[in-house]
Amino acid sequence: MRIAVLALLFSLPLFAAEPLADNADKKAADPAPKRTELPPLMERYLLDELKTLRTDMLEYKAQVAKEMAQRDVSLSERALTYSTNTVSYFFYLIAGGASVLALVGWQSLREIKANTKQFANDEINRLTQQYEKRLKTLEQELRRKTSAIADQHKEIERLGDIHSLWLKASQEPSPQNKIEIYDEILSLRPGDLDALTHKADAAMMMSERRWALSICNKVLAVDNNNAHALYQRACALAGLGQKERALSDLGRAINLSDALRQSAREEEDFEALSDSSEFQAMVAGSD
Repeated sequence: MRIAVLALLFSLPLFAAEPLADNADKKAADPAPKRTELPPLMERYLLDELKTLRTDMLEYKAQVAKEMAQRDVSLSERALTYSTNTVSYFFYLIAGGASVLALVGWQSLREIKANTKQFANDEINRLTQQYEKRLKTLEQELRRKTSAIADQHKEIERLGDIHSLWLKASQEPSPQNKIEIYDEILSLRPGDLDALTHKADAAMMMSERRWALSICNKVLAVDNNNAHALYQRACALAGLGQKERALSDLGRAINLSDALRQSAREEEDFEALSDSSEFQAMVAGSD
């Protein structure tokens, strides 16, 4: 309102000067226009209004500055309060966590540590026992295989000795020496049927028919279809005069091994059977 009044007052001299514009030509000859003076009352009024306006502006400026300062202080206080609360809450959280850890967690950590250590020890013991068992099994298997290898090595040596004895017996002309060699073979391999049958053959060469018969019975008690033992027993029985039993054993021997047919034709111990038609029929077959 005051600003509007001041604007109106300042415009009055302009309106007062407009009639003078019509007489411009008349006053052209005047050296300079004269300044219009305001009444003292109006001038005083304008000065008071200006002073009042300036005072109001200063007060408004001071008030604005005060409000800005208060706002800055308020913002600073809020920021400080927020920072303080944040730090406090953070330390409260750390303190709370430490308290919980101290009250509950430490015991749990000790239990976890103890359980972990116990589990590790149990697992190590289990693995140790398992590998000890495996090593024991491997050791037993190794011993068994070592023993088997040693036995096989001994068997190979024994077979070599037996083979050498067989060669020696085949080259020995004396029946008595043959029997001694066959006894050595039997000492290395007890119950060897081939050695027994060849021993019976050597006994027949020494005309020890009953001894040969006993040896053949031992062989046939183990192997009833041993052709060689049947043949030797037939020879012993024929020499002892038991023709029927001799023919029975000879027939079985030839049926088991046809190669014995030719041997029976040339066998001296079967001379007592030569007049028998049954014997002739047995040895008459084709070779």
